[in-house]
Amino acid sequence: MEEELKCHVGIGGVVEGEALVANDNFSARYDLDRIKGVFSRPTHALAGQSYKDKILVFNTAKGGVASAWMLHEMTARGIAPKAILFNAANTILAQGAALAGMAMCDRFADGDVTTLISTGDFVTVYPEQGRVVVKRKGI
Repeated sequence: MEEELKCHVGIGGVVEGEALVANDNFSARYDLDRIKGVFSRPTHALAGQSYKDKILVFNTAKGGVASAWMLHEMTARGIAPKAILFNAANTILAQGAALAGMAMCDRFADGDVTTLISTGDFVTVYPEQGRVVVKRKGI
């Protein structure tokens, strides 16, 4: 079964992959080990899990200007997520995703994206159309 979610028009190209979801916030600078490709902040909901090639789903973005070049660095190293989806992004993360060539969307019409998508769901992100298609895991 597939479900289509509407969101604000995002940035980046069409991507698809497995979702990794947390009702937590996201900082490219403080939450990630950009060498190993895992969440490294011990108190983060996804601590120890790999973000490489995942569609990350979070409440909101946090952090400052360092996030932009850190997303770019992860892409250059080949250990970046495919996309990041937020309930609410900030301009710094939007800038970083654009610099990194990473898909990003936010402001979902159907509610809290961290409850609309589950870890393990297969997700296709269409940023320019402002839509995300979710195929539930195991279905």
